[in-house]
Order: sequence, then structure tokens, then C-alpha cells
Amino acid sequence: MPQPTPCFDVAIVGPGPVGAAAALAMAQKGFRVALIGPSSARRDGRTVALMDGSWRLLAGFGVTKRLKDEAAPLATMRLVDDTGSLFRRPPTEFKAHEIGLDQFGWNVETAILSAALLEAIAAEPAITRLDGVLSSMNADGHMAHLTLADGKALDAKLVAGADGRRSVVRAAMGIGGKHWQYPQAALTTIIRHSRAHRDVSTEFHTRSGPCTTVPLPGRRSSIVWMVTPQEGERLMALDDSALGMAIEERTHSILGAVSIDGPRGCVPMGGLSVERFSAQRTALIGEAAHVFPPIGAQGLNLGLRDVAALVNAAEAADPGAADGLATYDRSRASDVRTRTGAVDALNRSLLSDLLPVDFARGLGLLALDSFAPLRRFVMRQGLTPLGR
Repeated sequence: MPQPTPCFDVAIVGPGPVGAAAALAMAQKGFRVALIGPSSARRDGRTVALMDGSWRLLAGFGVTKRLKDEAAPLATMRLVDDTGSLFRRPPTEFKAHEIGLDQFGWNVETAILSAALLEAIAAEPAITRLDGVLSSMNADGHMAHLTLADGKALDAKLVAGADGRRSVVRAAMGIGGKHWQYPQAALTTIIRHSRAHRDVSTEFHTRSGPCTTVPLPGRRSSIVWMVTPQEGERLMALDDSALGMAIEERTHSILGAVSIDGPRGCVPMGGLSVERFSAQRTALIGEAAHVFPPIGAQGLNLGLRDVAALVNAAEAADPGAADGLATYDRSRASDVRTRTGAVDALNRSLLSDLLPVDFARGLGLLALDSFAPLRRFVMRQGLTPLGR
């Protein structure tokens, strides 16, 4: 006799940090969850700055206890105009204590975060791990039907697509999106340095995009350096000593002598904006729903806001009900599009050498530096409570 198709309340496609967090959040709400996709915790020099709301979400799963010794606090965020613009401003600093916090958030290696989330998932009996790759899916008014590449099939009341910018879920459900490319690549690595970072993250705005140092425990920091693709290839070909010297020069020796202390990676930069965030029995979260450059620590934090909004909208009896998904779509539209637009505009302004653009950017930094209420408003927007 053929075996009956297993049925879950929620199927999450993509076991990266956003998908893993969604699985834990849905299980915590009492749903039976399938988490689909091959696990990967490959170190490539990437880290994630988990803002206060994201950190509190993960604390609710017990994950932050596993990260305690691996994460560094972000107490100050500094912007430095290094474009050579005629209208460049002195450095602007945002301090967490201005809005009543000890730190804006915590920085941790992405691979370490992924491993901690998957460890928590392994201990959660309501979550079933399926290492297969999604091949196809469709949905009707009652259920979504999924088939994996190995032929396994399952049904779910709700499918959350957390399978990245080339999302199979998004394509299967016919959700359109606008893709674009930037003339940039992001080089990522981890460095050791001779001076203490004092829990300060510094974002140098250059003509090829930001170059950002973000604290890690000890005298270590992560680097996200936006360069042209050609420059990215050149930097990747350097040995560790030469790359360390190049980073020290780019960051004006703000952290002293620099040496490479981890793996490196370099990926092309692009963007994605979707026409909607849900379809029948389906919701998009994380990079299946939005992609933009790593500026202002918004990417993963925005994905975790997706998770919180989806959990808040999921109805206990039927997490994939049309009314709940409509609520989710409305709740994400403004937040995601506003932040995507802001990051895109800032990134493109750095790539332009037009004087009016430089003037507008300089005027904006002047307003942030001079007008304390505006500065505090911007800081709080970066920490918007999850699910709001």
C-alpha cells in the first residue's frame, strides 16, 4: 500500500538563519513544522549584526546563550564620509546610550549563528528536518503540496519561502520580482588588529560603496568592503599579508596594524524587490522577499522582522488562511519597501560624483549630526520592534 503523504501545519523551505528562526518561532507557537533544505554552516568571513529586536527574538529560543562568548556588542556606530566630496562632513556617531540602550545589538559570525540555530532545532520535537531540495510545489484553497528532488512529497497548510534570491517557492507561486545589479562586489573577511575597537562599528563611505568594520570579541573585527568586481578579484588574489595591509590602508589604520584572521569571500551585489509577499498558502521571508547591499545592518534583521510578522499573522487553526496572509502582506509592504529604497538610494549616491547628489548626502549627515531628535528617531527606526 502507498504511504500517506505527511502533512504539516507549516513547511519552511530554506534552513538558513531566517528559515531556521521561522521554524523555531512557529514550533514555539504550537505548530508542527517541516524545515526543508540542506544544512550549511560554511565559514566565509561573513558576520551579522543582530540588532536589539533580533537579539531578543533569538533569546526567546534560547539561542543567544549559545552565542554569548562568540558575539561582540555594538555600542557606537560611526559614519565616515571618505568619498573626497567637496561637501563631506566630519564623522557622525550614533551611540546606543542616546536611546537608553547599552548596545544597539551584537555581531557574530553567520556560520556560528546558523550552527546555534540548527542545534536548537535538533532539540525541538515539533520540527522535522528534511535535507532534500524542493523541486516543485502548488497550492489550492486547503493545502500546499510540495515535491522534493528525491521524489518525497508532503503537504502543509502554510509554506514559508526562505530559499533566497533565486527562490523556487517564489517562482512556483508566480510571484514576480524586480532584480537589478550594482557595479560592486562585497569582500568579506575577519581581521585581527593591534588597537581595541571599543565596541565601535565604523562605516567608511567611499566612491565604490561602504567599507565597514564591525566588532568581534577581543581585538578582532569583521570587514565588509564594497569594491568594483575587478578590484574584488584583485584583492581575493592577494596573500593574507598583502590583504591585511590593503584593509589597514582603506580603514586609515583606525584599528592599527591589521592581519587576516579568518576565511574570505567576495560576492557580486544585486537587489530584489517583489510585487507581493504572499500568495495562496504561501509567504516569502528573508532574501526570497528582499535583497539589497549590506549597508546599515538591515538585511538579516529585516528577514527576522518578516518572521515575527508572519508568526503574528498566523491563525492558530489555520496558519495559511487567506486573511492571515493578507495581513502579513500589508504589514511587510511598507517596512520592506521603505528600507530597500533607502539603502538603494544611499548606495547609488556613493557611486555618483554629481555635485547635487554629494550636497544632498552631506546635508543629510549634517542634519543627523546637528539635530538630536532626528538622530534618535533614525536610531530607533533601525531597531524597530519585531513584528511592528
